[in-house]
Amino acid sequence: MDLAVRASAAAASSCSPYPTSLQHQQPPRARATHHLRRRRPGLTLPARRVVAAAAASIAVDPETNAERNDISEAEVFACPVCYEPLIRKGPPGINLPAIYRSGFKCSKCKKSFTSKDIFLDLTVTSGTKEYSELKPARTELFRSPLVSFLYERGWRQNFNRSGFPGLDEEFQMAQDYFQPVAGGILIDVSCGSGLFTRKFAKSGAYSAVVALDFSENMLRQCYEYIKQDDTPLNTNLALVRADISRLPFASCSIDAIHAGAAIHCWPSPSNAVAEISRVLRPGGVFVATTFLSTPTNSGPFSVGPLRPLRQIVGPVNSSYNFFTEAELEDLCKSCGLVNYSSKVQRSFIMFSGQKP
Repeated sequence: MDLAVRASAAAASSCSPYPTSLQHQQPPRARATHHLRRRRPGLTLPARRVVAAAAASIAVDPETNAERNDISEAEVFACPVCYEPLIRKGPPGINLPAIYRSGFKCSKCKKSFTSKDIFLDLTVTSGTKEYSELKPARTELFRSPLVSFLYERGWRQNFNRSGFPGLDEEFQMAQDYFQPVAGGILIDVSCGSGLFTRKFAKSGAYSAVVALDFSENMLRQCYEYIKQDDTPLNTNLALVRADISRLPFASCSIDAIHAGAAIHCWPSPSNAVAEISRVLRPGGVFVATTFLSTPTNSGPFSVGPLRPLRQIVGPVNSSYNFFTEAELEDLCKSCGLVNYSSKVQRSFIMFSGQKP
């Protein structure tokens, strides 16, 4: 984007109202686009700073940082209808204030997308006035304000009873898998209230982090936690509403994708993993956790203080997709991912695949 266009966009955005909590944030200007370009092995000073910030949690192996094509923040988002790049009008940067003050339109089909609700809505149905669509019950459940409110207030912590190792250890396990793509762009799909999104953003290990979920209320909860947390609002962190089976990113554009305790909720895991494979760059890494299929596994409602919720959600709990480890490996391979690896603890599994 040249200086004249930037100046025009900045002038237009200065007249746009946005939440009080975003008013005092100074969105990054020219440096933002520069910071988000993919670096080559000969590290510049900004690139060295990214690697240094990540060193505490990720040991970067220079041999794994193969030469990659340049990509700027303007090329991150794509139309979920035709996958063409979005034209952006507004301040640059993948951060909450900049995206809130920007407008997006598909360069091909001319469909517009809004960020008026804090998050950028990149679903196919974004902007529809008459048409509405319901997803399967397990998907609609997580759009509930009650479930969104409870997610970090006991729901997710309850998973420890099934073998989940706890948030800090689970985060570090994921970081270990993401070593080869340190400094790249990470998408936290089905992010919920942003438990791991915030950890990834604060780690300094990634040039940008996108919190992505289909639930509007989960994204609102995510935003509330970001405000309460010590994660700066002008960190390279964005909130995006999107369908996991129709990811709004160009093919081969994303370095890392994380899906924490999510795949068992997806309407079509095969379509979702195929989409993840499509958007990953060569060498990109996918890491996910879920509950393994066992004779006694009834999902997140089965034990602990949230067990009474089974009376509220009824048959939803029994509609989750649970898999064996062999099935997860076969799914990843069938979608073109290689170097499958996993770690298992009782009903918990973390697995990973890589785009060849």
